[in-house]
Amino acid sequence: MPVQAYVLIRTKPGYAKRVAQELTKVQGCLAVCNVTGRYDVIAFVEASDLQALGSLIVERVHAVEGVERTETAVVV
Repeated sequence: MPVQAYVLIRTKPGYAKRVAQELTKVQGCLAVCNVTGRYDVIAFVEASDLQALGSLIVERVHAVEGVERTETAVVV
């Protein structure tokens, strides 16, 4: 059963739109939205298991230029 999660992303100032655009190209990112408030971007992601989810976030999401920090909320 796949694992789904919301990834709450803070970006460097001026990078929110660019980060969101880049994340739409990442396999496993099902939806990406720019938002207001504490976070700049929220991505809804899906992976085959928790290990794959961790790899998606660390290797793909964190690799996008402008991402400063993330917080992940796994869907239960």
